[in-house]
Amino acid sequence: MLIKQYVLECLSHASYLLVDESSGLAVVVDPERDVSEYIADATQAGATIKHVLLTHFHGDFVTSHLAFRERFDAEIHFGARGQAAYASTPVHDGDTLELGSVTLRFIETPGHTPESICAIAYDAGQPHAVFTGQTLMNGDIGRPNPVAYGEGDRAALAAELYASLRGALAELPGGTLVYSSHSVGSLCGPHT
Repeated sequence: MLIKQYVLECLSHASYLLVDESSGLAVVVDPERDVSEYIADATQAGATIKHVLLTHFHGDFVTSHLAFRERFDAEIHFGARGQAAYASTPVHDGDTLELGSVTLRFIETPGHTPESICAIAYDAGQPHAVFTGQTLMNGDIGRPNPVAYGEGDRAALAAELYASLRGALAELPGGTLVYSSHSVGSLCGPHT
């Protein structure tokens, strides 16, 4: 498995290219607007981008998921609690995406937004990495996003986030790599 991180410093945003080297299939996670680096790196790895994963609907930057669908007929995946006005595949807790020797298992992790999900990347049947969006960041957590929820009860949002963090994420082995879509400095994190 090959994982490449891309960082857009001005937004404290990170996105990822995950390549299953055995099948040549690639997934882009939370892509930024410019698709050129992902395409160049996938091409260099001999891979085809067939899937785009949105860990949640992003309100702080423009993502390129539709460009990947147009260019590569890539399938767009996001949490089942979200509703999109375009063709996409909602994922539920426990759903999997088989790429070859790499399997992604989705877990619903509401709290930052209602449709927030994380994806655990398994290699040879063992958890290797988890793509956490803004549910869990390195050294912190993403705050409940009131814009995404409207005027929802903030205490209820915080309770959902707490449950998400204490569920399947807490059960991952200690050596599992954490890949979040934001870091300190993001509008969605507590330390802006």
